[in-house]
Parts: sequence; structure tokens; C-alpha cells
Amino acid sequence: MATIHPQLMHDCQLLGKFALCHLLLMRDANYPWCILVPDRDGISEIHQLSESDQQQLLRDSSLLSVAMESAFSRDKLYMAALGNVVPQLHLHHVARYRTDAAWPTAVWGRVPAKPYLEYELEAVVHSLTALLTTGFTAAE
Repeated sequence: MATIHPQLMHDCQLLGKFALCHLLLMRDANYPWCILVPDRDGISEIHQLSESDQQQLLRDSSLLSVAMESAFSRDKLYMAALGNVVPQLHLHHVARYRTDAAWPTAVWGRVPAKPYLEYELEAVVHSLTALLTTGFTAAE
């Protein structure tokens, strides 16, 4: 198993694993914000993955996207692979609303992270993981 970058582990909660990627939830209640981290060491760009891993990354991302669409009544689903702060390859999936604090600009650094209340976190995790029934194993 690849090591997940310490900054991601600090900012996120591990929810489980798809075939290739670990699924993390950003600890920011401003937006439903998930991050996929391929279980491969030394990878910073998508093209560095093998062709089969690239295809699996797309499948994992699609499974997450469908679940986020169903779990959250969002106006738009943003996806991005930046790597400006964390060099390890990771894909952000952010449910955006026209009413959110950053709309329509990017979420990065726009407003301070808002910690989840325990019941909010449980609701988000349950809403999402209940929909991830195929190709996903929840963290213990």
C-alpha cells in the first residue's frame, strides 16, 4: 500500500478504497469535497500511471462522481488534479452550489475551512458510502 501524503491525512478523513484509489473526505463542511489518491508510490501526474491504472482511475472517479451526484443536490461537480501543495497525485471532487461561499470561483483558499460538527460528518459519510456499493470497501 502506498503512503498517503501527510498533508492529505491531516486535512482529510479516510473513507475507504476503490480498486485503485483511496477515498478521502476533506475536513471542510463548506462543501462536500472528496479526494481520490491512487495507491501508487512516486506518482505525481496521471500520465505516469500505467495505461491500465489510468483507466482504473477514470472508473474510480466515475463511481465517486455518480455517488456524489446522488448524495448531494449540487449545481456542479468540480474535478481537478492540481498538486501545487501536495506533490502526490490526487484528484479533487467538489460538489458546488450557487449559494456556496466561493461560487463561482475556485474553492482553494477562498474561505477558511469549516470543521464538520460530528452529526454533519456522520451524515455526509453515510450519504456517500451508502451509495458506493460496487468496487468500494469502506475503511474500518
